[in-house]
Amino acid sequence: MDKKLIRPVPERKRGQGVKYVYEILRDNILDLVLPPGSPIDEIQLAERLSMSRTPIREALVKLASEGLVTTLPNRSTMVSNIDFLNLHTFFDAMTLMYRVTTRLAAENRTDDDLEIIRDHQLKFSDAVQAQDALTMIATNRDFHAAIAEAGKNPYYTSLFCRLLDEGRRMLRIYYSSFDDQLPQRYVTEHDDIIAAIEAQDVAAADKLASQHADQIVQQIQTFMARDRRRPIDL
Repeated sequence: MDKKLIRPVPERKRGQGVKYVYEILRDNILDLVLPPGSPIDEIQLAERLSMSRTPIREALVKLASEGLVTTLPNRSTMVSNIDFLNLHTFFDAMTLMYRVTTRLAAENRTDDDLEIIRDHQLKFSDAVQAQDALTMIATNRDFHAAIAEAGKNPYYTSLFCRLLDEGRRMLRIYYSSFDDQLPQRYVTEHDDIIAAIEAQDVAAADKLASQHADQIVQQIQTFMARDRRRPIDL
């Protein structure tokens, strides 16, 4: 594992080794700094982060439980590949969770929940305005996670956050080849969802969430179907 791939992070507090390693690896995996299939060398990582291998191993176990790393038969570890062959199952689960969590948020949200959701929306809007795709992807995840939290079902929240994180990797691949400007309509769609949640209009929240999920699926499907061949003169 190339030492340059690990981004610097704030100094860790005593006793927070596992959390420290987990967060830095997770961010590097989700942002494709560590791409799918890349090896994770525990020895190099321990030297880079100036700590023992014990918290690194514990962090890798947690990442493995989330499907972000894979332990091979020879006990080495690699960043999990994205299962493009079974994306339809991911899309089914993601669309369902968009709808379920947004419906529940419309039913159960509090004024405090709305404030948190709007705060994440502001950060998302700023990222789109700045044409910062990486921040936009991260703040989009946080926006929808906040909606899930407002729904008050921790099981749905946990599952949805895992799907959102896996989606971050796919969106990162998509936006790495994005030539156009980030469209303002993403911000408008979020604003419409917030309005439905605030009005506690469950039917509207469901419809908007379904449409929002559909456009994300279409983005990824369009990217995958793109013809990237180059003409070669023989």
